[in-house]
Amino acid sequence: MPGSLVRDKTMEHPDREHSLGVDPDALRAGFAQISRSLNQVLKGKPDVVEMVLVCLLAQGHLLLEDKPGLGKTTLAKALADAIGGTFSRVQCTPDLLPGDITGFSIFNQRANEFEFREGPVFADVLLADEVNRATPRTQSALLEAMAERQVTVDAKRYQLSSQFFVMATQNPIDQHGTYPLPEAQLDRFAMKLSIGYPARHDERNMLAAAIQNDRSHVEERTPLIQPDVLRQAHQCVATIHVDPSIQDYLLDLGTETRRHPQVHLGISPRGLLTWQRVCQARAFLDGRDFVTPDDVQETAHAVLGVRLGMEHGDPSAVIQLLIDSVSVPKGFQGGRS
Repeated sequence: MPGSLVRDKTMEHPDREHSLGVDPDALRAGFAQISRSLNQVLKGKPDVVEMVLVCLLAQGHLLLEDKPGLGKTTLAKALADAIGGTFSRVQCTPDLLPGDITGFSIFNQRANEFEFREGPVFADVLLADEVNRATPRTQSALLEAMAERQVTVDAKRYQLSSQFFVMATQNPIDQHGTYPLPEAQLDRFAMKLSIGYPARHDERNMLAAAIQNDRSHVEERTPLIQPDVLRQAHQCVATIHVDPSIQDYLLDLGTETRRHPQVHLGISPRGLLTWQRVCQARAFLDGRDFVTPDDVQETAHAVLGVRLGMEHGDPSAVIQLLIDSVSVPKGFQGGRS
């Protein structure tokens, strides 16, 4: 069993602020404001909100697997508003075509040439609702967009937003009319989360608020940060220090996922790179410029839950067994060597 983890926040590195030309604390203050706003939208789920922001800062994509009506769409819209980004939504159905996601070329008779009509992927935040109800061919249309932030249509490449972020929702795979996502696509998601039902008092507050609020108009939400702030935050996250002992810890955990008898597909090298970036993002939000074993452990379920291939057993229990089986770096204090 891992021992207690030491989290030392006393180490300051002012040279990092100078080299980036930004103030990390000011950036964190902006994301703290976003966190408060999202917690007003998704009441009683602060852990989920935190992980959504971690995923955004890690430049990953998020898979939400849960039942309908738990606030996934509302959360995605609120996030897009908060970061000052554009929002689009795709309702995935079996008759959805790849061009309905990426866009398509259409012949303009007046100009006597083909012109490209952008699809919903040309947004900052894309909600792919019930992604596992689309056919595998249509699901694959998201692969290039998620991996490279670009799409190729009629042999032409089109760049997407540099902060392109996919929030895909997935119904439980035992429901009727679903197509399980292939492993290659699952590995494009940084993490998988479940929102779950709210606590009784949060649900009661929601009912009371629905009566008090005037539903005759749509609430206008003002951006809480400017678009360049998110880009600056991405730069800061990339500079978060990862000690070699932490990298060895990640490698040891990765090796265990490939050895466990209940896991037929362990984490890939790309998955390890994603996990490290997620840990950096969590450290940034926590006010540190270095990753600790806590960051690794507390993101393990979200990161591994989307990419471990298992035919039976409880994935959460297996992930916890993996964490418990690997020793935490001894004497780690969080600082640079």
